[in-house]
Amino acid sequence: MSDFSITRLNASQNDFDGSLASLLAWDDSVDHQVNESVRHILAQVKARGDAAVLEFTEQFDRLKAGSLADLEMSKERLQQSLEAIPQNQRTALEAAAQRIRDYHERQNQQSWHYQEADGTVLGQKVTPLDRAGLYVPGGKAAYPSSVLMNAIPAKVAGVAEVVMVVPTPDGQVNDMVLAAAAIAGVDRVFTIGGAQAVGALAYGTESIPAVDKIVGPGNIYVATAKREVFGTVGIDMIAGPSEILVICDGQTNPDWIAMDLFSQAEHDEQAQSILISPDKAFLDSVEASIRRLLPTMERADIIAESLKSRGAFIQVADLDEAAEVSNRIAPEHLELSVDDPEALLENIRHAGAVFMGRYTAEALGDYCAGPNHVLPTSGTARFSSPLGVYDFQKRSSIIGFSASGADRMGRVASVLARGEGLTAHARSAEYRIKE
Repeated sequence: MSDFSITRLNASQNDFDGSLASLLAWDDSVDHQVNESVRHILAQVKARGDAAVLEFTEQFDRLKAGSLADLEMSKERLQQSLEAIPQNQRTALEAAAQRIRDYHERQNQQSWHYQEADGTVLGQKVTPLDRAGLYVPGGKAAYPSSVLMNAIPAKVAGVAEVVMVVPTPDGQVNDMVLAAAAIAGVDRVFTIGGAQAVGALAYGTESIPAVDKIVGPGNIYVATAKREVFGTVGIDMIAGPSEILVICDGQTNPDWIAMDLFSQAEHDEQAQSILISPDKAFLDSVEASIRRLLPTMERADIIAESLKSRGAFIQVADLDEAAEVSNRIAPEHLELSVDDPEALLENIRHAGAVFMGRYTAEALGDYCAGPNHVLPTSGTARFSSPLGVYDFQKRSSIIGFSASGADRMGRVASVLARGEGLTAHARSAEYRIKE
């Protein structure tokens, strides 16, 4: 890999802000053709239901079926997949599922209320969604870990029905994905994909029930469809390319850091891997590790392109400045590969998930640490959070005034309503005021 090069930036250089902005820039504007295609598919599914879904499934996945009932997988079929996979895969899936469940059970929110002195009761009722839709990529890309990460929080939240859609191009079924669905307690599975599956979940068809929220990753057509149906249903997020940012003090084995950077770069050419360190000699050592290890990787071409086009090494004055730069980036995954990660964590404000210390590889978070791997990308960690139980719950405000409370607050509401010129509001409150 003698021609390999990775962008080097220094936080002290005059044009650092502009260079960093250019590095982080990612065009998420949707191609006009994709938009038109997705809108056409969604309109057809909304108007023609099952028939449209079957036609698009035949067209795009080369899978012909007489009815959508033929494309639903029974719970018995999911169980067969669970029994068919190698024992080590089943054991690993079950271990990961248990950890994910344990972690997410701690997020479960309960309803609450309190009573004021005059008997007025105020509170919040927490209710799970009735039905959630889970999109799972199919074909070559098979992500059983995503099934666990999306379905388990929904079930912990109390969602009554989780409906999963997964394309099976040319009838190609992935047993590990179906086994994960069995372990996670998915209720119904349809072997459909693409924008047509998103439309079916959003609008409902004769065979597929409409859901309240759609979660899960997909290609550009799936992401665009989720964007289009938002408002009819809730969605988790519009995810950009995967990202990792490693802050290292220069004391971690450079081979470990190189491989951690590879772990995100191998997703696709648009993935972003960034290393920040105050130690220039260490940055050189990691680059040497990258050159040596890259030829040994199965996805070497994808990793190389990702690192060349979107990767970077950033030299900073110290770890405080490293945290400052990291907060500007607001990465999806942040590794604190330093002696005292707890101290450095105090300075971190924006990150999807933070991996503490030299032994905490980001890859563990993708599979079996317990916290969710569905994380905000493209700087959205500034204002959003990992997928969790709270995404499958909604909150209703509870308000119950006593006669005394209605008298007291009615006087306040009356003044404010008349100030806004809303007389009926005022009189409604005034009827409850004691003479």
